[in-house]
Amino acid sequence: MKSYQSIVAILCISLSYSINYGQTKPTEEIPYIEVNGYAEKEVIPNEIYIGITLRERMENKEKVTIESQEKLLREALTTLSIPISNLSIADANADYVKVSWQKRDVLTKKEYLLKVGNATTVGKVFQELEKMKIQDGSIDHVSHSAIDSLRKQVRIEAIKAAKEKSDYLLNAIGQKTGKALIVSELENNTVSRNDLARMPARAANKLYSDAVFESIDFEPEIEFQKIKLSYSIYTKFTIQ
Repeated sequence: MKSYQSIVAILCISLSYSINYGQTKPTEEIPYIEVNGYAEKEVIPNEIYIGITLRERMENKEKVTIESQEKLLREALTTLSIPISNLSIADANADYVKVSWQKRDVLTKKEYLLKVGNATTVGKVFQELEKMKIQDGSIDHVSHSAIDSLRKQVRIEAIKAAKEKSDYLLNAIGQKTGKALIVSELENNTVSRNDLARMPARAANKLYSDAVFESIDFEPEIEFQKIKLSYSIYTKFTIQ
C-alpha cells in the first residue's frame, strides 16, 4: 500500500512540473532591449560652510582670549543679520585644544562652522574676520538645502530617459517597450562641486570683497559655481 501511494505522489509531482514548465517561457527566449538613461542637473549652492578657528594670542603683552574673540564674532554676525544658531562648534565632543605658542605659553584654540546662504555674505564674513585679526578661516564645504530631493529628481529623470530611448528605438522597427526586467543604478554617478572649498579666508576675501563692495549704491550678487548632479541608469525591457 505504501509503495502504491509513493508512486502516485511521484506521478503528481512530475505532472505538475511538466505543466508549469510548459507554461513558463525561459528567460533567455524573451526578446529584450538594453539601454542606459542619463540625466544631470546643476544648482547654485545655498548652504556655504565657513570654518573658523579662534586662537588665544598675545597682543601688546596681553592675552586675547577665545571668549573675547567669540563675543566679537557673535556681535559681528548679529550686525550681518546672520542667526547665531548658524554658528556651531566644529567638533561637539571636543573642548578647547591646547597648543604651544612660541614655546612660552600654553594657549588654546576653538573651531567653529558657520553656515551662510550666498557668496556675498561669505565676503562680508571674511571682512569681519579680517577686522578681528582672525586669520584661520576657510570655506569648508558647500551644499544645497534640498540636495536629497534633487538627487531623487535626477534619478527619476535618468530612468525616464532610458524608457524614452527604448521607445523611439523600438518604434523605428515597429515594436514597443514592455515591462522592465532590470533597473540598476550605474556606479559612475557623481555629485561634483567646482567651488572654492577649503579656500583660505584671506584669498576668498580678496576675491569677493572688491567686486561685492566696490559700489556703494549697488551690490552685485556673486555666486559659487553650481553643484552638478549626474546619474546613469541601466535598464533592460522586454520587447512587445
